[in-house]
Amino acid sequence: MSKNFPTVGVIGAGQLARMTIAPATALGVNLLLLANDSTDSAAQVAHHVVGDFKDLETVRAFASKCDVVTFEHELIPLSIIKALEADGVVVRPGSASFIYSQDKAAMRERLKSLPSPKSWVVTDASEISIYPVIAKAISGGYDGRGVWKIESASELTAVIKEIGKVLVEELIDFDYEIAVLVARSPHGQATTWAPTQTIQRDGICTMTISPAPALSDELSEKAQKLALDVAHEIGVIGVMAVEIFVKGSELFINELAMRPHNSGHWTIEGAVTSQFEQHLRAVLDLPLGSPAMTAPIAVMGNILGGEKEDMYRPYLHLMARTPELKFHHYLKEVRAGRKIGHVNLLGDNLVELTQEVQHALDYLSGEIDE
Repeated sequence: MSKNFPTVGVIGAGQLARMTIAPATALGVNLLLLANDSTDSAAQVAHHVVGDFKDLETVRAFASKCDVVTFEHELIPLSIIKALEADGVVVRPGSASFIYSQDKAAMRERLKSLPSPKSWVVTDASEISIYPVIAKAISGGYDGRGVWKIESASELTAVIKEIGKVLVEELIDFDYEIAVLVARSPHGQATTWAPTQTIQRDGICTMTISPAPALSDELSEKAQKLALDVAHEIGVIGVMAVEIFVKGSELFINELAMRPHNSGHWTIEGAVTSQFEQHLRAVLDLPLGSPAMTAPIAVMGNILGGEKEDMYRPYLHLMARTPELKFHHYLKEVRAGRKIGHVNLLGDNLVELTQEVQHALDYLSGEIDE
């Protein structure tokens, strides 16, 4: 093993880490994962150590084996990141930006000069006079969890009683939601991919379309600039997803994810440089790769767990029906509603692409059998 190639430590060993393995291998970069369990998606196929990411000494021992440490989730306590930084560990993204993916109230305060929904941090429903609103847990929410549409003061009171202090946001009657992925390096080089429309069901993204089909060229450029402005404002290093509501010609920042993101899985086949390779380049301060698309349209569909557990046999039908379809299975235990993989399809006919991807999702989940 060449000593010239660095070791990147990834805290977490889920599917995002799994999809980072291929570009790391191609680059000759050594990847070491801190997994909860050896059965974790990425731990099945990569070098890893098993340990508790909430235990400082465990994380310190892990970091001592790495040249740079990064993350595939936002669950690690900020105090541990700060302790690593105090030890001299290179952590990217650092605590100064990572906080904005963990603390939604801090994010709203920091980005208040950028287009965002109006928001308030409240501990009593009497502080809110206009309904309906959106209430959010300040930390810990994902995939629709920790988010409530609130119609009345009594509903808000119930949420406050359950979780304490909450972030309340004005309800934006948006036309659709997009995500803009941005990568930024320590030298300040930054790139964005084509804005992606995300299609949600029950708070979970089921499909993405890139570029977002309803977005004008002018609004697309505006959205990409907004993502770059966010990245610069918080000083993020690595890949970040900026989730944005679109209402007419207006944009509203919804959420930030300080890591590769589900909305960017299409980049594996659909971009010259995938989000996973770009994240490695960014955290290692290498020149960033081209984010250009490799086809006019890229559609990604999330495979959600259903009653069918055999995910291999469907290949016989789907590969024969649509040879261009690309499969990415995470080898996670199949549970209802759980993201267990995704499919990508590239082309130039949006209707055909979305129909074929939806057929694949329905077949893999067991909703149809032909």
